[in-house]
Amino acid sequence: MHRSELADFLRRCRARLGPAEVGLTPGPRRRTPGLRREEVAQLAGMSPDYYTRLEQARGPRPSRQMLTALARALRLTDDERDHLFHLVGEEPPRDRSTSGHVRPGLLRVLDRLFDTPAQVITDWGEVLAQNAMAAALVGDITARPPGDRNIVRSFFTRRGDDSGTPGIFPSEEIEEHARLHVANLRAVFAARPDDPGPAALVAELLSVSAEFAALWEAHEVAVRHSSVKRFVHPVVGVMELDCEVLLSSEHAQRLIVHTARPGSESAERLELLRVLGLQDLAPRGGQDLAPRG
Repeated sequence: MHRSELADFLRRCRARLGPAEVGLTPGPRRRTPGLRREEVAQLAGMSPDYYTRLEQARGPRPSRQMLTALARALRLTDDERDHLFHLVGEEPPRDRSTSGHVRPGLLRVLDRLFDTPAQVITDWGEVLAQNAMAAALVGDITARPPGDRNIVRSFFTRRGDDSGTPGIFPSEEIEEHARLHVANLRAVFAARPDDPGPAALVAELLSVSAEFAALWEAHEVAVRHSSVKRFVHPVVGVMELDCEVLLSSEHAQRLIVHTARPGSESAERLELLRVLGLQDLAPRGGQDLAPRG
């Protein structure tokens, strides 16, 4: 691990980013350019003290998950992300599997969607990034441990558990959502048979969910497309939202954006959700924010 090189690289990457570029309010005038250390720590989901020690060349060796979070927080390109991994003595992620690295341009789009739910997911359901509105609608999925951020897994394993978490869809539409989840995963599994992520997810769900196994046996195939979905929120009520799917084919990622028709009751409820934000809302399950096809 090249501690001094890592520290210098982190400082320079932090200095070139302004608060507006990552969706933060600039606030009072700053004495030095770029983000503050605590802001990078916030974006990466780590303690300010831990990040400060990395910049001072005295921190412990970051994990692969932490490196991925830092690359995302600092809006690194693929080449810069690889360099970050090499500085720590880690092999960068390779293209044989779906990349968890969200391109800086895609993150900048997400940062600017402050008034409507939006998130970046892989085509097999891994949630990579959310804005505050998406977290308010379905729960802060990115705050979960790295192995628990897949919306397909959550859909088939969290429903009916003992947590008391309410569903986010009307009960009469659950069966259709289940069918479409499996049909999309079928398409991804066939398109990339050597990708270990989708393959492991299929094997896991076949072993733990009879519902998933039955739908998998039916061998339906359907790729996710834009659609209209209804969400049941415990505070603001039912909202009918248009779901737009923007594709990033390079890494098999999707930017999912939900909007309400202007002047509708759903638009009013979505605005109320924006005002309320994440304050005093019941914990959500984060079962699904995938588009229906």
